[in-house]
Order: sequence, then C-alpha cells, then structure tokens
Amino acid sequence: MEEQAIQSRIILTKQDLIEQLGRCGVSAGQTLIVHTSLKSLGYVVGGAETLIRALLTIIGEQGTVMMPAQTWKNLDPVTGVHWDAEEAWWPIIREQWPAYDKAVTPAIGMGVVAEMLRTWPGARRSDHPARSFAAVGKHAEYLTESHDLSNIFGQGSPLDKLYVLDGYVLLIGVGHDKNTSLHLAETRANFSGKTYADESSAMIIDGQRRWVTYSTQVVDDRDFVRLGAEFEQEHRVTVHQVGNAFVRLIRQRQLVDWAATWMERNRV
Repeated sequence: MEEQAIQSRIILTKQDLIEQLGRCGVSAGQTLIVHTSLKSLGYVVGGAETLIRALLTIIGEQGTVMMPAQTWKNLDPVTGVHWDAEEAWWPIIREQWPAYDKAVTPAIGMGVVAEMLRTWPGARRSDHPARSFAAVGKHAEYLTESHDLSNIFGQGSPLDKLYVLDGYVLLIGVGHDKNTSLHLAETRANFSGKTYADESSAMIIDGQRRWVTYSTQVVDDRDFVRLGAEFEQEHRVTVHQVGNAFVRLIRQRQLVDWAATWMERNRV
C-alpha cells in the first residue's frame, strides 16, 4: 500500500525544494522523467513554476526534464474517454474534435506542473496526438522528435530514448501507478496476453484535419503498484521526503529491465 503523506501544514520555497530534492539524489546533468502531485508537497510558494525552476536549477544546462503531456481525450469515443458524451454524439466528436496542435492542445489529467512544462520557454513536445511528452533542457529535442504513432511507449518513443540516455524516474508524491516508464517495460516483455488494438485521433495532415487510425499495443497498469512495491523491496529503494511528499529517484534502465522480466513471470 502506498504511504500516506504527513498532513501537517508546511511551506516550501524554491531554495527549500532545491535543497530537499538534492538530498533525494537529483543532481546536475541528469535526464529525468518527472511525475508529480504538486499538492502533495504542501504550500509551494509560486506553485508549479517554482517546482520547475527548482528542478531546472539543480540539473543545470547539461540536464533535461521530461514529463507526460498526454491528450488522451483525442481518441475515439468508443474507447470510453468521452464518458460525459451521449453515444449519439460520437459521430460529431469524430468529425469535430480539434486536431492535435502541440503548441496549443493542453495536456489532460497530467497535473498543473506538466501542463506548465509543455509551455515553458524552449520546451519541446512530441507529435503523438494522444500520448505526447514534453521536455526542457539539453536532450529535449532528441527525446521528443519522431514519436511514432504506433510505438507510443516502445521503440523510438520518448521513454525508449530516455532509456538510451540512462535517465532517471523521479516520482514526487505519486506511486508506480503513475510511472509511465513501466509501459516501456510492457512493450519489451514477452507475455502471452499481449494484445494490439486500433486507435484513432484527430491530426493535421498536409494542412488538413484528418481522423487517423493507427495500431498500437494495449497497455495495462493494473499490476504496477504490486510490481513497484516488489521492485523497491528487492532493490532497497530509498523513499525520501520533500515537504509532505514521499519521493523516489530510480534509474530507469534498472527499473525497466527488472519490470520486463517480472511481467514475463507474472503476466499470462
């Protein structure tokens, strides 16, 4: 079971975050994928902006911060993502949902920090119409370029490129159920229950809005909490605290390699 953060009132400045995240192991030159719950930290003076500034200050010019910037509402209503719409409206949604524009389309459900990062000066964002990532820093362009429609989390994806760079996963106030790097492990693992499905999204093709269908692996996060707990126990992962939030810094390669093997043993 995920720990419950201490609920005492606390206030954090940028310098507090720099010092406390530094004690977690965040350091200059690192390439990080960050998943965060801002409210879990306590009262951060300046909110999401302050947290991003703290992270960028620590990692410096040679570092990179990446976050999910997904727009999963840009999928066919049949998948259930438009649960608030009548089924009779589905054809209208397919015809009228705005085409993905990486400069405009907001991230959905990724949190205020990820939404701010995608608009940060110098930020780069991948082209996937439903599962994009945003990044700021030295490797931002490399991480986000050429995001294939079908390989959402697999070969050549931003997650796979983070693996190539030997980057880190930073979980701030969230657990492994929010750890998208485990989806990379899903694409690498060989288990009999692996399936594929067609997805559709609105995109701009040759200057025109198109409803584009593509095949991709079906991912499943139902065992991520269990997997994460076993990984942490086996590798003696240190759980730090920043403000009121529990924080984990994990080398992505180690996690993905171990998780792929775990899935092959435990999934059918």
